[in-house]
Amino acid sequence: MKREIISLHIAVMLFGLAGVIGKFVSVPAILVTFGRVFFSSIFLLIIILIKKDNWKLKKRDYSYVIVAGIILAIHWFTFLQTIQIATVAIGTITFATFPIFVTFLEPLIYHEKLEIKNVTMAIIMFAGVLITVPEFSLANQMTLGIVVGMISAFSYAILCLFNRYLSLNYSGTIICLYEQGVATIILFPTIFFVTTTINSLDLGAIIFLGIVCTAIAHSIYVNSLKKIKVQTASIISSMESVYSIIFAFLLLNEMMAFKELLGGLIIIGVAIYLSFNN
Repeated sequence: MKREIISLHIAVMLFGLAGVIGKFVSVPAILVTFGRVFFSSIFLLIIILIKKDNWKLKKRDYSYVIVAGIILAIHWFTFLQTIQIATVAIGTITFATFPIFVTFLEPLIYHEKLEIKNVTMAIIMFAGVLITVPEFSLANQMTLGIVVGMISAFSYAILCLFNRYLSLNYSGTIICLYEQGVATIILFPTIFFVTTTINSLDLGAIIFLGIVCTAIAHSIYVNSLKKIKVQTASIISSMESVYSIIFAFLLLNEMMAFKELLGGLIIIGVAIYLSFNN
């Protein structure tokens, strides 16, 4: 179990770096998302071909990975869009709230007991989100970013529940290849409708994002779900905010406002508390 916990933290740290890269590149979020899944899919395919892994799925599971791939595309687009609309801190803090959704969805789908403690912590987490809201108007960029970020968190919670089931029968590499391959196909038409210029630095950053922060990190993450509950994994994933904020400060010199700091501390504090009491 300790090995899986350490692996999760490494994956989450790389996820945290992904948010900073998304803010750094001067490319629309939808194209960054496409580049991310495109390069990740190619890398994963090469690895699977070299290892000669069996990548056949059960018939019913093809429909699951298609839906999961669509959800993945939605999640990463909304996540990167949040960061570009607002800040890295807002993007990762709102993402850290996905345990709120997992708390209620996992017991419902997997017929597990809904614990009062987790419901209470979910409510406190949501209060942390409300604190970060500068004003309740979508005309405010930060507020709009928070709303989009919550959509990202919700879609990620659903994706985790799909991956919990899929990870029982397939490796993280196989699951990621299918999901990201589907996301690539879904997002491919966007290159014809969104016009932009991509310099060599942006391209290099997107390739790094796709291979290191996505293919490698996501495979590690999904593999860890074989022995760790989604709820536990989601709690550790909340640490992505900490890693992202540190990277954003060191690499982008991005500072947090007081309300963002207070709300973030509440959300992350709840996540850390639950990680030691679950």
